Amino acid sequence: MTAEAPARPRRNPTLLGLLIALVASLAVVAFLVLVVVRPDNAAQQRPVDYAAVAADAARAVPFDPLAPALPPAWWANRAELTTAPAGGVSTWRIGFVTPHGDYVSLVQTADANPTWLADQVGNVPAGRTVSLGGLEWTSYDRRGTGDTGNVAFALVTEAGGSTIVLAGTAEDDEFAALATSVAAELAG
Repeated sequence: MTAEAPARPRRNPTLLGLLIALVASLAVVAFLVLVVVRPDNAAQQRPVDYAAVAADAARAVPFDPLAPALPPAWWANRAELTTAPAGGVSTWRIGFVTPHGDYVSLVQTADANPTWLADQVGNVPAGRTVSLGGLEWTSYDRRGTGDTGNVAFALVTEAGGSTIVLAGTAEDDEFAALATSVAAELAG
């Protein structure tokens, strides 16, 4: 019996021993979380030359991809042709970062359908119509509905054989500036 007594604690760890191991493990994890350097993705993003990408994209779509001229404080973080899951609609898409650091996307297609449009505006009913830059834009406002993601507000118009959607988190004046710039490009 004397030889068996010292072996018992080694075979059956005590609750105190398990708690000490758990605390030590959590301390190591906490240390690693605090020490490991994580990159700042926003600081690493570089502006995209959306006008050059639009020129290349023009060969692949049946419409002229928009590349609106904007003040230097605006910059694009993405410009690409995509095919939407809703009906396989081919779209030209530019993501803009506004002077206030908000986001507005410009999405353009010649193949819009109700499902695609509902997806672009966050499945909210159409709101009031506004005139910006000589075009009539229908608004879609989700700002009071909780988590809106990147589509808190949207403006939609049809012009030049395309449906154009401006959607994002920007302020009304930034939406108006982009809509006016789009209208100027379509007119010129």
